[in-house]
Amino acid sequence: MARPYEDDLRRKILEAHDRGEGPLPQLAKVFGVSVAWAWKISAARKRTGQAERVRHAPGRKRKVDEAAELEVLIWFEEQPDLTIDEVRARLAERLQISVARSAVGRLLDRLQLHRKNRLPRAGAGDGSEPETAHRASGTDQPDRPDAADLPR
Repeated sequence: MARPYEDDLRRKILEAHDRGEGPLPQLAKVFGVSVAWAWKISAARKRTGQAERVRHAPGRKRKVDEAAELEVLIWFEEQPDLTIDEVRARLAERLQISVARSAVGRLLDRLQLHRKNRLPRAGAGDGSEPETAHRASGTDQPDRPDAADLPR
């Protein structure tokens, strides 16, 4: 891909035009650029107010800015076991930012916060239930007696 012209060339053409050294088509020939490019940079300066090239920032702009990220950090300091859906609800309710669950996941990854996907079930993981043999063995099927052990 061709490289863009440097900003100093842009400035030189525009300054020469401002000093009245000639119309843009004539200046384009003097500086060895196309007439279309000379018109383009002149229009861009009128639009942006600057002679330098405006850098392109590709991609969609993030909805959650730095201020919102700080707010999320505060929420996690107060309540470290927030779920993705709870963070998403708070963003919508308190900051009027509507984002998808996946966007909240990326936000938490970027902030290096641990997250929970869903609320804990009642009694899950509190040690009150004894672990069954099929859970301990890592299989999905409970232990079954052999055919020889069954009464005939």
